[in-house]
Amino acid sequence: MDTFNNKSIISLHMRSSEDFLKVGATVTFVGFIVVMLGVILTMLQHPGSSHLGGLIMLGPIPIAFGTSPEITTNMLGLGLVIMILYLFLWKTQR
Repeated sequence: MDTFNNKSIISLHMRSSEDFLKVGATVTFVGFIVVMLGVILTMLQHPGSSHLGGLIMLGPIPIAFGTSPEITTNMLGLGLVIMILYLFLWKTQR
């Protein structure tokens, strides 16, 4: 018996889906913060030479943007790879 608190130990398979939702949201938020800090630190260490790009996926449709044509092309290529994987996985589940 745990004398520190009166809660019994709950095994992993008995946890509620709300607990997993909270953990997932927290991990996503922390990941977003880490990526933003990485972008900011890169820009501060190499001013003027940083190239930034991004990829937005709306379902299987990629939208790419960047500060140079090379970065934009790389983001579009990444988006196409993700789109092909998405369509392949969607097709195999049916």
